Amino acid sequence: MKRVALILTATLLTVPFALVAQVTQYSSSLLPSDPAADGGGAQTYSPVRYSSGGGSVAPFTKVGFSGGISPLGIELQAATNISSHFNVRGTGNFFSYNENFTSNGITATGSLNLNSAGIAVDYYPFHNGFHVSPGVLLRNGNQVTANANVPAGSSFTLNGTTYYSANANATTGATPIVGSGVLALNTTKPAFTATAGWGNIAHGNGHWSVPVDVGAAFVGAPSVKVNLSGWACYDQAETECASIADTTNPIGAQVQSNLTAQVAKWTNDLNPLKTYPIVSVGLAYSFRVSNR
Repeated sequence: MKRVALILTATLLTVPFALVAQVTQYSSSLLPSDPAADGGGAQTYSPVRYSSGGGSVAPFTKVGFSGGISPLGIELQAATNISSHFNVRGTGNFFSYNENFTSNGITATGSLNLNSAGIAVDYYPFHNGFHVSPGVLLRNGNQVTANANVPAGSSFTLNGTTYYSANANATTGATPIVGSGVLALNTTKPAFTATAGWGNIAHGNGHWSVPVDVGAAFVGAPSVKVNLSGWACYDQAETECASIADTTNPIGAQVQSNLTAQVAKWTNDLNPLKTYPIVSVGLAYSFRVSNR
């Protein structure tokens, strides 16, 4: 299970940090200054700035879109201004990844499925791209699912106790151990998010930028559910075997008890993910929809 946590965090945290170190904002257009006193025959130009300072800006007159990557997956964002110092921003994330792994002798095929959507308010306290952004994950479908099996005659361990997966036997009804599991990263719904970063997606002046945000989503403690079925044996010679669904049998009762304890350990190992990291980098373009 620790390997699942490694897949979930290390794989997605591999973002292009070189971009972070080289983040700069460029303007693809220049705004004309006030016309010259001769009626406008001569004009000078000045670079675009992030904020209009103390001037008022009509809401919803600037729009921007961006695409990027974060531990929540591939990220798509859209934003618009609501004042000179505030934007409202919507975010959608998606990603999937499959991996085979073995834990405690149980072989599994796991699928990481990330899909979430949220909204945030970007507050720009200064006349530059720095912002702080409280928000909410309104949809959180982030989870890992797995289908597992223990080959007949192979050992597996639950809560420190070793068992053996039974061979199929038509006479006794014995079958090897199989199972399924779900690791959900969405206990808290909706989940609060908090980030800070650089870049204004909704700058609104034909402006390309590389927005960067760092923070966390407070998704709650992960939940782990595992179901096993089949026959387990105390020894590889299969002298003592029973269905693990039969809790009236000592083997079945012990396996179920140890499974519950093992799931609790796995859940504890993954507990740090209740504060899910966000480190996002993207490429954005903004434009004006009105000159009000």
